[in-house]
Amino acid sequence: MSGRLQMALSSNMAGESRNLGNGHNTNAASPLKIFGHAKSKIRQVFKNIDEYVTESDRFLSGVPAEERIVDAMQIENVKAYRGKIRGIIDVLNRDHMKVAFFGRTSNGKSTVINAMLRDKILPSGIGHTTICFVCVEGTDEPEGYLLQEGSDDRKQIGDVQKLGSALSSTKASEDSMIRINWPKDKCNLLKDDVILVDSPGIDVHPNTDVWIDKFCMDADVFVLVSNAESTLMQTEKNFFHKVSERLSKPNIFILNNRWDASASEPEYAEQVKRQHLERDIDFLANELKVCSKTEAEDRVFFVSAKEALISRSPHTSTPTSVLAEGYQARLFEFADFERKFEECISKSAVKTKFEQHTVRGKSISSELMAVLDNVFERAIHMKAEKYSTRKEHADKLDYVDRQLDMMTKDIKSKIYEMTEEVERTVSSALNEEIRRLSLLVDEFDRPFLPDRVNMDNYKKGLHAYVEKSLGRNLQSRCSKALTITVEEESRQMTEKMVALLPEEQKQNTLNFLPRRDFEIAYKLDCRNLCADFHEDLEFRFSYGITALVNRFMGPKQASMILGRGFVQNIPRSMPMTPQTPTNEAHRTMGSDDNEVLLALLATFSSLYSRTTVGALAVTGLVAKAAGWRILALSGAIYGLLYLYERLLWTNKAKERKFKHQYVKYASSKLKLIVDLTGANCSHQVQQELSTTFTQLCQQVDLSKADLQEEIKKLNKEIGKLEEIGAQSKSLRNKASYIDSELNSFILTYLKQKD
Repeated sequence: MSGRLQMALSSNMAGESRNLGNGHNTNAASPLKIFGHAKSKIRQVFKNIDEYVTESDRFLSGVPAEERIVDAMQIENVKAYRGKIRGIIDVLNRDHMKVAFFGRTSNGKSTVINAMLRDKILPSGIGHTTICFVCVEGTDEPEGYLLQEGSDDRKQIGDVQKLGSALSSTKASEDSMIRINWPKDKCNLLKDDVILVDSPGIDVHPNTDVWIDKFCMDADVFVLVSNAESTLMQTEKNFFHKVSERLSKPNIFILNNRWDASASEPEYAEQVKRQHLERDIDFLANELKVCSKTEAEDRVFFVSAKEALISRSPHTSTPTSVLAEGYQARLFEFADFERKFEECISKSAVKTKFEQHTVRGKSISSELMAVLDNVFERAIHMKAEKYSTRKEHADKLDYVDRQLDMMTKDIKSKIYEMTEEVERTVSSALNEEIRRLSLLVDEFDRPFLPDRVNMDNYKKGLHAYVEKSLGRNLQSRCSKALTITVEEESRQMTEKMVALLPEEQKQNTLNFLPRRDFEIAYKLDCRNLCADFHEDLEFRFSYGITALVNRFMGPKQASMILGRGFVQNIPRSMPMTPQTPTNEAHRTMGSDDNEVLLALLATFSSLYSRTTVGALAVTGLVAKAAGWRILALSGAIYGLLYLYERLLWTNKAKERKFKHQYVKYASSKLKLIVDLTGANCSHQVQQELSTTFTQLCQQVDLSKADLQEEIKKLNKEIGKLEEIGAQSKSLRNKASYIDSELNSFILTYLKQKD
């Protein structure tokens, strides 16, 4: 048993993290954890640096630029630092330990990766199998999936057999990459941020330069998988010569795969192994010069990836009993390769991925510290000037507030008195115009036709005429005096308020105020006000029964008599004792006479108005009492009177009656809005004066706001200047703390790994 095998066995017996069967790692920590710890540490450090730079940027940007405390270039540099730190953090989040597997066709590269993943994931088999690059990385999802280059559509893992296999009709192009995301909980390598990259055979396609530039420049470790049944070929050497030209001392492991073939000829196994080992060491140490001979001995291994996959895969159906003799030693050799490979990749990745970031972080921290030292000295001189200016503004603001309060009370009192006077003046004028409404209506001259269409137009015209005439009369009586009063009050108000403004704002305010002629609007709206007016133009004979009863008895009793017709006499109870006062008896007798007369008139009118027979009966009774001649003469005179009045009932008479009715109705309606009109006009005056006063107050408020804004700005600047010293010191202490963290990272993960 070789020395390396004995070391591997003793390492596993001591509790090494490998399990050669179907299980996974034991409790011992993997060397890959070092990279994970370093990555976590450096990410936390740069998170602190990002917070520090962000806080410094916020602090320096808050310092007033016009005060020249901080140069604009310094602020721009700090903002640029933020972008650089964010870029480094993004790179750190993406940084993985990358391993690239290369070798000639059918050397078993895919099988080696499958054995390390403990499952058959990549396509493998006899002949040229892998057609393109296949990248295997971890995912936190429970199921794996496949992503083709240039697409975000997830495919099933089984599709890799179609896309990545040279035997498939739907294979991908040689210079493309398929990404397999495999659950981390199924493989500890992926859990520790390791990415495995499988490649096509380097002896199949000539585009090795393109492959190196596209897929290998960021690789931490290269694994050359050679065929142990043959010696190291020139094709393999040429490829890694090109890798060595582009990368400074790449980390290369050589796996002599298919060493299980040595079991068929055990007598030559050691000689062949020694031959391969010498040539491999010479290639690494003397030709490539990537390591010393001693280091090269630990980077050459003799394994059987197929046996390792069979023994590890949970899905294999091949029993280990069919494996070739001595497979345990080859399995230990494979485990030893993984251990050395993990140590190497962890060391390489920590140095190559984190060292430059650490140096850049220290540089940014020191540059920011120098900026912060310079800020405090420039701020002290500014504070005294800010205090003096603030006091001047505060005194001026206090004076304007006191004067504005006094003027506001005085102006509001004058506006109130003026609006009261306007309301009284307009109400009095409107009442007088209502009393003269009949004269105004009589002046309305338009053809009067009593049909419905013409009457509607006539009333519309009359409404408009009355509204316009009343408004014109009110304007002539009230508007001129009110306008003069309003303009004079506005002028005095403006002079007082403008005196509170700064000199540079006085003329601007006078130009800002609108110059308009104030005029009161009298909104009477006669059309809607008299919308319910309905004229009565029916002919009424002035000596008719209804007219006579109405004339002698009064409208109230006439309507009662004519409305109820015949009134039956209701027997009254006799008084128990005689009424002694004479005047009381006379009043009683007068009342009885009136009631008798009312009853007779009601009976007469009822009989006369019911039927022709009733009328003839009444006429007969009258003729019998007074005589036919007198009755005939009276009837003739009565008829002539009726005819005379009927002939005089012309359109002109109808128009007079219409206007009389309209004046009576409109007067009653207009009287209802006298107070409302007066209040409306007073409101207009109040609105005009209040608007002017409000505009002037707005100008004064703008001036006050400017002063307040200046004071607020000065307070903020003074407070900022007072805070600058403390903040500068605090940020400088943070810079020292970050620098110590970076030094600690260098001592822990970089210098000890050299």
